[in-house]
Amino acid sequence: MSVAAAQALPRAESGTGAGSVVAERFSFWYGPKQALHDIDLTIPPRAVTALIGPSGCGKSTFLRSINRMNALIPGARHAGSVRLDGEDVYARGMDVVALRQRVGMVFQRWNPFPKSIYDNVAYGPRISGAAPTRADLDVIVESSLRRSALWDEVKDRLRQSATALSGGQQQRLCIARALANEPEVLLLDEPASALDPISTQRIEELLYELKGELTIVIVTHNMQQAARVSDYTAFFYLGHLVEVDATARLFTSPREERTEAYITGRFG
Repeated sequence: MSVAAAQALPRAESGTGAGSVVAERFSFWYGPKQALHDIDLTIPPRAVTALIGPSGCGKSTFLRSINRMNALIPGARHAGSVRLDGEDVYARGMDVVALRQRVGMVFQRWNPFPKSIYDNVAYGPRISGAAPTRADLDVIVESSLRRSALWDEVKDRLRQSATALSGGQQQRLCIARALANEPEVLLLDEPASALDPISTQRIEELLYELKGELTIVIVTHNMQQAARVSDYTAFFYLGHLVEVDATARLFTSPREERTEAYITGRFG
C-alpha cells in the first residue's frame, strides 16, 4: 500500500458506521491471472467514493468483490478480506442473497426485467422472504421510484413494460429496483457511460441526493464526472491501489506521479 493511500480517508478509519466497507490486503484472481494485489481501502459511509483508472486496472473487479458478484465466475478466488460493517463478506456461512440485498448493484448497461415498471421495483421485496402485502409493496414501489427521481415520469404507467422507457429512465429504474431492498451500499459500474448528457446529469444529481442515505461506490472513466459527484477518489493501476484521497485534493495535488499523469491525460 502506498504512503498516499495509507494517509488518506481520515473518516471511518476504523470502518465504523452503517455502510462502511473496509478491504484489507485483498487480492483477486481469475484463474491464473491476478487482477488485484493487496488492496487496502476504507470506503466511508454516507459518501460517494469514485474508483478511477485505465481499462483493465482492477476497479470493476474490486467493485464487484464487495458484493461477491465475481464469485460467480468459475476459477475465481481471493485472499484477504472485505468487511461490511465489520463483517467479512467472504466469511464461511455468509448469506450471499442477503449480502446482495444490503449491497445493491447497478451495471453499465441498464438491465430491467421484461416485466412492468411496478414488478421490476417490487421484485426484490417479493423474493426477500418477508412476504409483504400489496399495500406494503405499493408504498415500497412509490418510495423507491421517488428516491430515484422517476416517480413523476412513470406514476401513470406503472403496469406498462419497463423496456418501453428511455435508456436514462431504465437506468434510474434499475437504481429504484436496488433501493427497494433498502441497501446500505450502492455500487455503480459506469452507470452513465451509455447515456446522453441530460440523462447523465440526472443520474449525477440523484447520486448527490442519495449519498445522505447510503454509501455509494462508483466506477467511472470520466474524470469530470468523478470530480463532480464524488467525495473521495481511489486511483487503480495494473491491479494496485496507487492513491486514494479526498477528491478535491487528489485532482489538484496528487501525491503520486502516476496519478497526476492519469488525471492530466498523459496515459489511460
